[in-house]
Amino acid sequence: MTTLTTPSPGFGLGLRPAHYTALLETRAPLDWLEIISENFMVDGGKPMAMLDRLRADYPMAMHGVALSIGSTDALDRTYLKKLKALADRVDPLWISDHFCWTGVGGHNAHDLLPLPYTEEAVRLLVRKITQAQNELGRRLVLENVSSYLGYAVSEMTEWDFIHAVADEADCLLLLDVNNVYVSSVNHGFDPVCYLAGLPAARVQQIHLAGHSTHEDHLVDTHDQPVCEEVWALYDIACGMFGEVATMIERDDNIPALHELLNELARARRIASRADPLVQVAA
Repeated sequence: MTTLTTPSPGFGLGLRPAHYTALLETRAPLDWLEIISENFMVDGGKPMAMLDRLRADYPMAMHGVALSIGSTDALDRTYLKKLKALADRVDPLWISDHFCWTGVGGHNAHDLLPLPYTEEAVRLLVRKITQAQNELGRRLVLENVSSYLGYAVSEMTEWDFIHAVADEADCLLLLDVNNVYVSSVNHGFDPVCYLAGLPAARVQQIHLAGHSTHEDHLVDTHDQPVCEEVWALYDIACGMFGEVATMIERDDNIPALHELLNELARARRIASRADPLVQVAA
């Protein structure tokens, strides 16, 4: 898995039950939909019937939240088997998850927890990503998470850590621009430095989302429209990475489909006028 392919351009939305009817009644101006993998890792029933109907009209990307690639626990082989079975059924554009851990010792924290940015953690992730990619038979796409606290043992920046892991494990990246902004405010770093530190040729997809503002920190809640600061950072990202598949992610306080399509139209306009500073390698 050494040859990098140009990211598939286009614009999508996260598939949510609130929009099933609208998506079935009218072909929306979307290039693809992103599903939460775990919601469809079932044997049958209404979720799978709906997925099959929508898959006939919209290509799908798979996005997971439970791989826990950064945990010191062994990878869950049963989970990987179900994930591969879903991929065989959906034939996704790509399979993504997160640079995180969700539990240890068999205990699930039900959260996407950040990693310590150490050489030891690099080695752990490279080994486990390689194993997962071999099991799935395809390259993983991994997303940066938002964070609120750091580790005293960290030896490098988050972007240097991600760069090292991605290069050594030969995986691709899902750049969540909102997560970069949220973490930059919470930790006081320059988000543009973060973007510049990523390996441009590995950025496969971009997430845009909203967050909640508290007195001294931001929380990645996916329940608000994309804010102006994140739009500005997305504009910079488009200049750095060129045409990268982009979507709006909304998980709560979900508006009507047409409102999200209007938001996505803004992403299209920003991307269309971007002057790429870095060519994505073919």
